[in-house]
Amino acid sequence: MRPRKTKDGRPIPSNPEMRSHAIAAMLKGADRRSIGRSGDVKKLVLRQPRRFAELFKCLWDEDPVVRMRAADAAEKITVSRPELLKSCKQELLGLLDEAEQIELRWHLALMVPRLTLSGPERYCAAAALRRYLEDRSSIVKTFALQGLADLAKQDACLREPVRRTLEESLRTGTAAMKARARKLLKELQN
Repeated sequence: MRPRKTKDGRPIPSNPEMRSHAIAAMLKGADRRSIGRSGDVKKLVLRQPRRFAELFKCLWDEDPVVRMRAADAAEKITVSRPELLKSCKQELLGLLDEAEQIELRWHLALMVPRLTLSGPERYCAAAALRRYLEDRSSIVKTFALQGLADLAKQDACLREPVRRTLEESLRTGTAAMKARARKLLKELQN
């Protein structure tokens, strides 16, 4: 049996998983309220982890929808594969500090604590997450609390300041922040 070919004569791989899909193209779309095909991208990258670098580059795409969906996929992938972030550590820390897009910020707040950080890197990340607590988005603020608590679990020096931040959020935060702060305070006490 002869291999199938494209219109320009290139062979088409018989295994659909081997066909090339440009990740940025898969993440395009007009609706910012939708995650689009980020679930498909997640599956693709989990099957082909070498494609994580391609996905990671999309966090700087000129299209805010692509950036948002790339952040969603990367965050979900790194729940089970945090080691994929290792080669991107400095870029991720830089992006945490400079990101302004709400959807990007909330995913970064969850991803950064998955990195293996030195003490100074951890303190810089915590400072960036504290700035996220001033964001207009309740989701960003809530995930910043989660990120701070995750960092505090790794560093005893951060526990007391983060505990105070969580207690302050119980008094003055949004409903989502109060609920998350209650949960995180219990976790930090254990």
